[in-house]
Amino acid sequence: MLNKLLAEGIGTAFLLIGVVGSGIMAASLSPDNTGVALMANAIATGCILYVIITLLGPISGAHFNPAVTLAFLLRGEIPAAHALAYILVQIGAGILGVWIAHLMFELPVLQLSGTIRSGPSQWFSEVVATFGLLFVILGGLRHAASAIPTLVALYITGAYWFTSSTSFANPAVTIARALSDTFAGILPGNMPVFIAMQVIGAVAAVLLARRLFAPAPG
Repeated sequence: MLNKLLAEGIGTAFLLIGVVGSGIMAASLSPDNTGVALMANAIATGCILYVIITLLGPISGAHFNPAVTLAFLLRGEIPAAHALAYILVQIGAGILGVWIAHLMFELPVLQLSGTIRSGPSQWFSEVVATFGLLFVILGGLRHAASAIPTLVALYITGAYWFTSSTSFANPAVTIARALSDTFAGILPGNMPVFIAMQVIGAVAAVLLARRLFAPAPG
């Protein structure tokens, strides 16, 4: 269990280093071109996801996301106590990853984001983004387990662009990004609704997956 928690911590920390660090770099290199900055942010996030899922998936399952852990809890594939430990580590490591990104770019470590991300379209986008992520993971487990690192990396890279919220799809990421007043940030007051929508999307994916990806009868 200790190795699993360590893997979840390292993976989630590097996920946030990738998300926030690439956002800082992209905004500094393309301050007048949000589209280019978002493209760089999306590609970097997809790349780090592929790496950490490939390397750490065999140890912890590579959740790096309380919504994913919740899905496996609902499916009876992880005990409640282990799920709680995973989620606490994911949140703590996500915050640590943000602080590491700030240090690398000589920014104040402790920040609160001022970036407003709110409104029905963005809330609905988080339902769609999280549903899609869990749909990809659960479908991948049923039909192409070895391809999950690629599937998740490609999905998130694309979802940065086809969702109006830029696909947070992860409560730990949402909490951590509220602590960064940079390109990837989210106003802390906007965070609770995003997380609620992510939970709704995850639950909906689990319910559909029970039918669509059920094992074939014996």
